[in-house]
Amino acid sequence: MIYIGADHRGYELKEKLKKFLEELGHDYEDMGAFEYNKDDDYVDYASRVAEKVAQDPDTNRGILICRNGAGMDIVANKFKGTRSVLGFNAEQVRLARNDDNMNILALPSDFVSEKEAKDAVEMFLDAPFEGHERFVRRINKIKELEK
Repeated sequence: MIYIGADHRGYELKEKLKKFLEELGHDYEDMGAFEYNKDDDYVDYASRVAEKVAQDPDTNRGILICRNGAGMDIVANKFKGTRSVLGFNAEQVRLARNDDNMNILALPSDFVSEKEAKDAVEMFLDAPFEGHERFVRRINKIKELEK
């Protein structure tokens, strides 16, 4: 399952990405914001998405959007099993999937175009984890840190 969330600064892009996910044939669950509220807090939406991804981090994926992406990324990485990456373009996202098996994509709505965001999301959902021994070894070290 794909879980998507955004604060007020990412709300408009989130709504566009939901339509894009539908066009691609992906199921998703919107974790909020459900309406524009300039006083909302990114922490609330990032934690909702990360909690869902953490329930099955090998299968579930998350997409988070806020102004600079950093706040969402920081919160998402506080949950055991989540590997959130701040994504700026499709190639960077491909490498993060390939090397780090990222399961949450944080997008900076003020720093990516709609097309760049869509390209990054499509890459995030399509690119495989390469699974080389060194990549698995590194992810296992992260799992040890989480204990």
